[in-house]
Amino acid sequence: MPELDRNWLRRFRRNVNRWYAAHARELPWRHTDDPYRVWISEIMLQQTTVAAVIPYFERFIEWFPTPARLAAASESDVLKLWEGLGYYSRARNLHKAAQRIVDEHAGRLPEDPEELIKLPGIGRYTAGAVATFAFDARAPILEANTTRLHSRLLGFRGDPRSAEGQTVLWQ
Repeated sequence: MPELDRNWLRRFRRNVNRWYAAHARELPWRHTDDPYRVWISEIMLQQTTVAAVIPYFERFIEWFPTPARLAAASESDVLKLWEGLGYYSRARNLHKAAQRIVDEHAGRLPEDPEELIKLPGIGRYTAGAVATFAFDARAPILEANTTRLHSRLLGFRGDPRSAEGQTVLWQ
């Protein structure tokens, strides 16, 4: 895979940022650097539409505004608020991760993506998203939409889900 021209990449980033500033939707988890809110939104948005997530996110944050409040809740209370979002393992993992955040990280999400990945339910994408959006880190984020975008930009013709594809695209 050829290296991208640095000047082209700078212009591309500037154009994407300009487009985003003009067209981004107003969402309750944007315009915050609170890693907890970023984390909750990223978990809720997995395999769910943005429109469906908004009322769940707002209600969840109202009931559990901090990792400590989530950690102290009963699993049944967490699942009750999650009801309707599906994939209940996500809610259980949020609860377990909040407990570890309180016990092992003094109630604060770690900044390092490698530490985030150690928490239940946080994979490479979510760790990168939290690190990027909450801590302004330069961490890779690769999901279905960015996979398609990067494949096109790089002219990658192989299967992006293959080991080779994942290696190329995560780089």
